[in-house]
Amino acid sequence: MSSGPEQGELFCAAPQLGPGAMLLSGFVLPYADELLDQVQAVVGVAPWRQMQTPGGRQMGVAMSNCGAVGWISDRHGYRYAATDPRSGQPWPAMPVIFSDLARRAAAQAGFADFEPDCCLLNRYRPGTRLSLHRDQDERDFTAPIVSVSLGIAATFLLGGQQRRDPVLRIPLRHGDVVVWGGPARLRYHGILPLKPDTHPRLGSQRFNLTFRKAL
Repeated sequence: MSSGPEQGELFCAAPQLGPGAMLLSGFVLPYADELLDQVQAVVGVAPWRQMQTPGGRQMGVAMSNCGAVGWISDRHGYRYAATDPRSGQPWPAMPVIFSDLARRAAAQAGFADFEPDCCLLNRYRPGTRLSLHRDQDERDFTAPIVSVSLGIAATFLLGGQQRRDPVLRIPLRHGDVVVWGGPARLRYHGILPLKPDTHPRLGSQRFNLTFRKAL
């Protein structure tokens, strides 16, 4: 992998989305093809699957994981696990380009020394949505969340600390990164239903890579 983006050179850092949250427009665009190659390698070992909620509903978003642990959902609840429940094997190792770009994005947004140990991979198709939620299954909330968009466009919803708080609608395109941490770490967020669209490489799909410090 070549050296990562330098400040103000290969991307546009949008205004903060409130304290602790930032959109980095096009931050990973120079590395998108390499990222997609690595996504295919990960799902070749840990294939996409639609997990169940604790209430028994099937999620619309297809998921996989890589890293020391992976996020899973089933009748027993939401949690991190060191092994893929389908195979009983450890999740694939996190590709170096994943962790490197996640660290760089976090630092650009003001969170130095971020060391992700989990990458949750989500696959969206037109019509797929992700309802408002917040990431609270980690052991502590001192590390930020780094979210990478690849493929067709989406609208990211970023709310407040309460589900009823006003929600920002943030257009996301191929190569964009959103980082939120500190006072924004437990803000509610989600994705509006994706509109029909096509991407030159992914067709009618969007991949989202979400980096966390889970342990």
